[in-house]
Amino acid sequence: MRSWMIKSLFIATTLVVLLLIIKKKNMSVRQSILKAIYPVVMAAGKLFKHDVLVLENRDNLPPAQPLYAIKPVSNDGTAFDLEACRGKKLLIVNTASDCGYTNQYDDLQKLYEDYQDRLTVIAFPANDFKEQEKGSDEEIRNFCKINFGVTFPIALKGPVKGNSQQRVFQWLTDKTKNGWNNQLPSWNFSKYLVNEEGVLMNYFDPGISPLSEEVKKAIEQ
Repeated sequence: MRSWMIKSLFIATTLVVLLLIIKKKNMSVRQSILKAIYPVVMAAGKLFKHDVLVLENRDNLPPAQPLYAIKPVSNDGTAFDLEACRGKKLLIVNTASDCGYTNQYDDLQKLYEDYQDRLTVIAFPANDFKEQEKGSDEEIRNFCKINFGVTFPIALKGPVKGNSQQRVFQWLTDKTKNGWNNQLPSWNFSKYLVNEEGVLMNYFDPGISPLSEEVKKAIEQ
């Protein structure tokens, strides 16, 4: 019994220390805990093959409708011209602030910095999965900047599935528009990679890290 109590106390103390280390001004206790256990979430996903689907446009099938014609709205309310992304690869990710995968904001920022000469990253915050993005657009913007140093574009919060699905995700998840893929986001931090000419090339499940070899290889091709 004493051994169990000592182990429990050690675990609790370790968690508190981790929270003190990583907790930042704009991060709740829940968010701090999720940040602390992120490596465990990623390891569990690989172990149990959860959220690790990867799809590839092996035949380089072109879209039936152009992605660049869509003009999503940025988090600050201004229009974002996707045409300006032509010539670079584009990684589109549906994001959330209260998810086990939220720490991927860190990974996405590093990826954006490492490949800034050839890659644009755009986050699309959404509250579709277990209401894990309840914040306002201003709260989301501040959360990302303060806790993860995000400098890549963030779109206005909006649905990525269902009847009110944003136009970008209508295109990404409908093969009659993108040419081949019907895969909806399986959870927060699903990733869609578009090539330099606006062709959808890959889908990566949330359990695939933005810094994984799969993602980097696809960007470097």
